[in-house]
Amino acid sequence: MILITLLFFFLAGLCEIGGGYLVWLWLRDNMGWYLGLLGGFVLFLYAIVPTFQPSHFHRIYAAYGGIFIIMSVLWGWIFEGIAPDVYDIIGTFIAIIGVVIIYYMPRKEDEAKQIWQSKQ
Repeated sequence: MILITLLFFFLAGLCEIGGGYLVWLWLRDNMGWYLGLLGGFVLFLYAIVPTFQPSHFHRIYAAYGGIFIIMSVLWGWIFEGIAPDVYDIIGTFIAIIGVVIIYYMPRKEDEAKQIWQSKQ
């Protein structure tokens, strides 16, 4: 189950950061409008991916915040050639700890059962 949730976090991160980067290239680097359009579509996909996570909205998005910190630092290093400094690394470790606490710490058993049940 943890690997599946990590896959969804990674997919959402790619969509959010990748889509945002395409819009950035369009607006900040004066590249073609088609990059903005494609970026907007990828950001739309980002809005869909979290719905597949087996948790509550607030916890999913809080944990995504930490995942995005990690992926953004890696994105800058890989795609822009900007190596993380000591503060990037410290902040990333703090984000990882936050994700684990918010998303993966055990909760009351009955709460987990309510996630997939429809509310009537």
